[in-house]
Amino acid sequence: MAKIHYEADGPVSADRFIAALTDFGPRRPELWPGLDTKFYELHELGDTWADVTEGTDIFGGVWARERYDWSEPGIVRLTLQEAPDFVPGTTTAYRLTSNADGGCHVAVDFHRTARSLRGRLVGFLVSLAGRRRFAAELRAVLDRLGRLPA
Repeated sequence: MAKIHYEADGPVSADRFIAALTDFGPRRPELWPGLDTKFYELHELGDTWADVTEGTDIFGGVWARERYDWSEPGIVRLTLQEAPDFVPGTTTAYRLTSNADGGCHVAVDFHRTARSLRGRLVGFLVSLAGRRRFAAELRAVLDRLGRLPA
């Protein structure tokens, strides 16, 4: 089982970060460094939810179909629907708060339960080094958003 928590602060508002996290348009892979375009597919989009497949090309391709839900203010929750290497039902939650300087604080709780050998390997690596790597990627996204026009 991979279960990690990581956090970052950035120069953009919580609302702007949530808007970027829930923007499923063609520029999505540009904003999120871990996404590989060959695994990205938007299946369905509602007012406060989306059904999306996303992944990365590591280990021959690790992907997941997830339901994003941003109906609760300040929280974006991803629930795993389908993945070859992980058990459905686990969640990732982004919790956002505003900082006094107009920026935001993002706290992420990531959870995956493996169901394959590759899933166990990925889970082990995420547990070992994922916190530092994902926090660095999150800071990079926040900085990138801060440089883009509002």
